[in-house]
Amino acid sequence: MDRLKAMVPELETVSPSVSLWGKSVTRDENTSSRAVVKGARADYANIETPKIKYGRWLNDADNLQERKVCVIGKRVYEELFPEGGSPLGQRISIDGSYYTVIGVDWRDSGGISINGRASDAVTIPINQARRAYNLGNTVHLLCFTAKEGITMSDVTPRVREIISRQHFIDPTDEQAMFLLNTQLIFGIVDNLFKGINFLIWLIGLGTLLAGVIGVSNIMMVSVKERTTEIGIRRAIGATPRQILGQIISESIVLTLVAGMIGILFSVLILSGVELAMTTDGVLKAAFQVPFSTAVLAALLLTVLGVLAGLMPALRAMQIKPVDAMRDE
Repeated sequence: MDRLKAMVPELETVSPSVSLWGKSVTRDENTSSRAVVKGARADYANIETPKIKYGRWLNDADNLQERKVCVIGKRVYEELFPEGGSPLGQRISIDGSYYTVIGVDWRDSGGISINGRASDAVTIPINQARRAYNLGNTVHLLCFTAKEGITMSDVTPRVREIISRQHFIDPTDEQAMFLLNTQLIFGIVDNLFKGINFLIWLIGLGTLLAGVIGVSNIMMVSVKERTTEIGIRRAIGATPRQILGQIISESIVLTLVAGMIGILFSVLILSGVELAMTTDGVLKAAFQVPFSTAVLAALLLTVLGVLAGLMPALRAMQIKPVDAMRDE
């Protein structure tokens, strides 16, 4: 750790962790069957950001003083405290040793899990874990993040070379030391969602164009049915510009009203989805339409409304008053 901090200044956080599986975690008659005990430091929050519902995360004093405190995951909390309420100050047993609960991490299982799910974790100070389980200087995982503006792909080769040299490993032997770069994983996921977003925009624009064609056809029928009305207006002095403005304004109003109803309907549906995804007052995912997207859609509908009414308006302008008044 000291070598990495000194020789790779681009690293922001270098945090060790240990994981202990198969440990007995109990409180009175309640037992957490799938709990995994993790030893970590305060800066581990920069690696996996906790979502604290009760209490706090570990701090430096907990680790330096080897305090017997712990932060429990959501599933562990539900199994050990089925009655609910704040567990702060309560004591749980880990292999016969008692630890005071100082916080509850309310993250659900999802995303990338480091040595077990966050909801199943019981996190204690790493110095206390080393002492309690006679681990010495053993580190199961060494987690690190880069400073802002620096990509992990640029730092990873240097980190591998430094650790390999210290442990007499060939730096080119990637199987001798497992190193996971989550940037590559998230890059693949980001590209996937970019493709999905492009497809969604393509489908949305196609749907709008289909709607515009429908509005244009409706306006064509409306112009045909109002041929006599348009002829009378032309006969009493209405200018072609006024006829053009009337048809286009009607087309814009029609598309805007229909579009706003569609946006409102989609917002209501997404609000229902968000409500269904909310558990214990915590929103798991947000699906709402951004305001900027709604404004962009309204502007696009206005432009498309003009285009939809342009052909019917030109047809109305070509109607001669005499022929229009004779039309049945």
